[in-house]
Amino acid sequence: MKMAWSSSSSSSIARCTSKLAPLAVFLAFFLVFSSLPSTEAYDSLDPNGNITIKWDIMQWTPDGYVAVVTMFNFQQYRHIQAPGWTLGWTWAKKEVIWSMVGAQTTEQGDCSKFKGNIPHCCKKDPTVVDLLPGTPYNMQIANCCKGGVLSSWVQDPANAASSFQISAGRAGTTNKTVRVPKNFTLNAPGPGYTCGVAKIVKPTKFVSQDGRRTTQALMTWNVTCTYSQFLSQKTPACCVSLSSFYNDTIVNCPTCTCGCQNNITQPGSCVEGDSPYLASAINGPGKYSYTPLVQCTSHMCPIRVHWHVKLNYKEYWRVKITITNFNYRMNYTEWNLVVQHPNFDNLTQLFSFNYKSLTPYGAINDTAMLWGVKYYNDLLMAAGPLGNVQSELLFQKDLSTFTFEKGWAFPRRIYFNGDNCVMPPPDAYPWLPNASPRLLGPLLLPVVVFWAMAFLLVYV
Repeated sequence: MKMAWSSSSSSSIARCTSKLAPLAVFLAFFLVFSSLPSTEAYDSLDPNGNITIKWDIMQWTPDGYVAVVTMFNFQQYRHIQAPGWTLGWTWAKKEVIWSMVGAQTTEQGDCSKFKGNIPHCCKKDPTVVDLLPGTPYNMQIANCCKGGVLSSWVQDPANAASSFQISAGRAGTTNKTVRVPKNFTLNAPGPGYTCGVAKIVKPTKFVSQDGRRTTQALMTWNVTCTYSQFLSQKTPACCVSLSSFYNDTIVNCPTCTCGCQNNITQPGSCVEGDSPYLASAINGPGKYSYTPLVQCTSHMCPIRVHWHVKLNYKEYWRVKITITNFNYRMNYTEWNLVVQHPNFDNLTQLFSFNYKSLTPYGAINDTAMLWGVKYYNDLLMAAGPLGNVQSELLFQKDLSTFTFEKGWAFPRRIYFNGDNCVMPPPDAYPWLPNASPRLLGPLLLPVVVFWAMAFLLVYV
């Protein structure tokens, strides 16, 4: 009897285990992967944005090849600012770099095995940086020597590419013997980009200036790098504050958005604007590492974007945008702002900013890219009296959708230089003064009471 019970129990347990096994495996994988930090680089406002590195072999040499490497920034609004990009890779074999034009490696490495001609770099994993503006012409090629600064595709397409020439030795001398490099890395200037593997593609074709002759590279491979804000920085880089003409409340950035003031555990984490030690702090440690030195605020963010609903007309309404730099160590060159709001399909006029409509969702026009006018306000100065830029936007009303209620007049999302800014919580938005229900007037109250009593008498 005991053995029969044991056998049936074992079989029932086995059946239950076989049914639950797939579910258990699924739950195990879900728990494991959900506990890992997300590094997805997908951007819903720029779904196809990436930086593509194209490696074109232009000629063979006795022990290798000469190639032109070009970086194309296909991101609509994310650019690379000073101190510029840094590109790295790992050679597949024992290649060396004999010479470079338009760029240089940061280290030469151990070249003691070579006699006579010494290579430019002998490292297995070279790191390449762009040359600075003003480089002698004999060291330049087209699209080089910008100090590593790379504009975004929408903002300045003419400067959205950067190139350099490399002469590789101890490499293959035919398409079958060349091995593509591995482990590409791109810093711009810090982390954030993840590069895929190099893929051999159809050779690039080049058309002469007169359009009458086409040549092509001997061999081409591409590397695609995508951006993730999570990899770039663990804390936000900007925040948004709100205000309106119909409410005296100014909704500031959430407290401790980008950090908290704590001089006990983090001395020198911020500096007051009127501090006598401000000059020494700016020139102190971290000056050349571009470590932010922010002004002491409740939010501790380097950048604050303020959206103010300024005026209301019969057929239009006006908004003022102010971008304030609280970072004493950074001038933001060629800054840009991406704002999402449903009324951008009826933007009538814009003052002192450039504007480009972005349509990540096809026909829905609710996203705008704003940036400064060249040589006027395209440089956002470091923290101080001049550390801000501002503009006003005039929108035409669509009476079927327009309202000041429930925070409709405020943006849905704001990006500064490609980084998502932290918005205040929706329940803190400035509300209309008459948002609460009005009390019944003294003359109307007796009438309501009379009809209520009459209603009760009839049905009683």
